[in-house]
Amino acid sequence: MTINSTQFDGNQLVSQIQAWARELGFSQIGVADVDLSSAEPGLLAWLARGYHGDMAYMANHGLKRARPAELVPGTLSVITARMDYLPAATPTDWQGEELARLERPGEGIVSLYARGRDYHKVLRSRLQKLTDRIAAHIGPLGHRVFTDSAPVLEAELAARSGQGWRGKHTLLLNREAGSMFFLGEIYVDIALPTSSPVQEHCGTCNACISICPTQAILAPQRLDARRCISYLTIEHAGPIPLELRPLMGNRIYGCDDCQLVCPWNKFAQRSALADFDPREGLSGQQLGALLGWTEEEFLRRTEGSPIRRIGHARWLRNVAVALGNALRQGGGDALRRESLLAALGTRLEHADAVVREHVQWAMAQAPELE
Repeated sequence: MTINSTQFDGNQLVSQIQAWARELGFSQIGVADVDLSSAEPGLLAWLARGYHGDMAYMANHGLKRARPAELVPGTLSVITARMDYLPAATPTDWQGEELARLERPGEGIVSLYARGRDYHKVLRSRLQKLTDRIAAHIGPLGHRVFTDSAPVLEAELAARSGQGWRGKHTLLLNREAGSMFFLGEIYVDIALPTSSPVQEHCGTCNACISICPTQAILAPQRLDARRCISYLTIEHAGPIPLELRPLMGNRIYGCDDCQLVCPWNKFAQRSALADFDPREGLSGQQLGALLGWTEEEFLRRTEGSPIRRIGHARWLRNVAVALGNALRQGGGDALRRESLLAALGTRLEHADAVVREHVQWAMAQAPELE
């Protein structure tokens, strides 16, 4: 049953939704309409250049990604939600501390967002609870909940609904919260008053473009995912291109560099949800220990984590690359060299050919001792 918008006051309903959302841990709620036609040319050009790499799902649904009413027939409005994810105990100088981690080659770096519980699970369940509250208030409504889980132009919808603006790294930026937050959407079959977009505030800053280790940000708001370390360590299933491996450093799942140098992230907000607190074993761990995880241990330690989706073999591939880079940076330290080579040697006979090849590459990075 479709609800007639004359049965409720739209502005009052949006205000009530925002109040319910705060109770559920969301940081901000906005509303966008379903006309994203102006975003279609950019999406098509990005796909035509092959910047999506192996992410075939980006093209599989055609333009439904930019046409909410075609993806979910009957959709009249999109409720957008933002949720901050920095752990509650995050120190003031967290950006500096995270950058310092990148200078410790023996330590494996997992992207900040992935150190806690899988955000898909956290946001999806809370978005559904929010939808249930809306339905209880106005009656049954057609809807569908999304969290980075379907052909949805999340950042575009969020920007149009006043959640922030698209930074030069393509991520959404908010003046009060930087970019350290997750996005989610509720497609609904009721017409709601839309939120006003906000002005861009990047100015002449190009810090995110300059810092990118693989130069994946080709120009402001133009990202070649095939060079992005987040793509390479998470979405890409095959061998990592040889020319990009040395540039990955000790990043084994995702990459935060463009966010770590962004001046707006000094305003990043801490989350009150314990779900995003870092799990033991995913922060500050030595690469040799991470390479030693059996598949059983990998599954146990990543249960309920977004990391589990890449599987054990891809995890080992990523860690092997980081170990190769650590070897190269280890200079002539014989003890360090032998320790890292010994860790790699345990995976030389792995059943997966991609893992074996990356282990062999990593071992070949060891400097010759004089």
